[in-house]
Amino acid sequence: MKGTALDNPKTIAEKLLSRAADANVRAGDIAVCRPSYAMGTDGSIPMAIDYLAGMGRTRVADAGQLLFAMDHYGISSGPNALALQAKARKFAHENDIQLFDVGDGIGHQLLIEKGIAAPGRLVVGADSHATSYGALNCFGTGIGSSDLAGVMFCGQMWLEVPRTIRVHLLGRLPEGVSAKDIALVLARRMGADGANYMALEFAGPGVATLDMDDRIVLSNMAVEIGAKAGIFPCDSVLEDWLQRVGVGDYTPIAADEGAQIEQVVEVDLSALRPQIALPHRVDNVTDLEAQPFTPVDVVYLGTCTGGRMRDYHEALEVITRAGRISDEVQVVVTPASGQIYTEMQSTGMLGRFRALGAQVELPGCGACCGTCGTIPANGQKIISSANRNFRGRMGNATAEIYLASSLSCAHAAVRGGFGQ
Repeated sequence: MKGTALDNPKTIAEKLLSRAADANVRAGDIAVCRPSYAMGTDGSIPMAIDYLAGMGRTRVADAGQLLFAMDHYGISSGPNALALQAKARKFAHENDIQLFDVGDGIGHQLLIEKGIAAPGRLVVGADSHATSYGALNCFGTGIGSSDLAGVMFCGQMWLEVPRTIRVHLLGRLPEGVSAKDIALVLARRMGADGANYMALEFAGPGVATLDMDDRIVLSNMAVEIGAKAGIFPCDSVLEDWLQRVGVGDYTPIAADEGAQIEQVVEVDLSALRPQIALPHRVDNVTDLEAQPFTPVDVVYLGTCTGGRMRDYHEALEVITRAGRISDEVQVVVTPASGQIYTEMQSTGMLGRFRALGAQVELPGCGACCGTCGTIPANGQKIISSANRNFRGRMGNATAEIYLASSLSCAHAAVRGGFGQ
């Protein structure tokens, strides 16, 4: 690559895709990249297999580059969905592809936990919330089944290098406010397409106050405002986390001074209040306390946005302090991974949730995408720690889904609803 940071300043996204393409690429360029890893789910793999067969192949170019996750379907999904899983398992076995099976957890969470997503890498997933990986200073983005088939075929794919919006974070979150509230504020301010095919680059002194769970939430939900990626810097918080996970092979990437930034969005964390997204849009957001009291039928605690240990610690503390879950509310707990499930079990958290009346489900996507787990009944209102509330998202088009932090969801479980 020619040029230096001084005469060729780049954003983090431009640097990451230049590495993946082994070429000097800038925003607007088409980069032919070799992803470090590509993940498919049971919802996207079968079609990718069909595309690959249409190109005359049954074998993949590089099995070590691929990972399959059976996270969208379960035994309640029906015979057709289970047949798709069987097709994906058979293909993985024949091609020696690493497979995460039903109950192992959500593919995004597993790639993060296992150090597969790490600084300097391009990690893609055939699922839109692959943007989660950007929390680890890598370029994480969602791709389609045809793109996944292309990676299977030749180990490469193309991406247009996105322009960058810098999200400048100041201050520290007050008590009772979480990273989910930051994500909802961004959706509220920017709209569902406010960062369409842009990279969000999180920066500013507020970044240091956010732990890895916080960062994963923000990268995860970057796609909800249209972003192609949501990328954090590699700092001491991330480096400490990588050391704990046992990842040593990575390349920190930082933006150059003077890199071309299209827009700066400033967020004062200390001024934020709990937020809630009303049906049926993620950007239909308002202050939670501004809403009239709204009863809910289901509280959903889980997903790749809100199914980690801290989410459950915070929720359980709220419910335990109150001593009960409202008789009018069904609480569904779906941990994001088997590791989280096991830790919750060993620490007694699962038992405490069950004793309070919560329903605990196997790790995975669960009801979030409406293809397995607990599907809401007609007309029910759900407050969820998930990332989407589109009509029909949880498998019933007559249900109303509200999005909030795990803390706010827990308060709703105790009170039987949210608002004043």
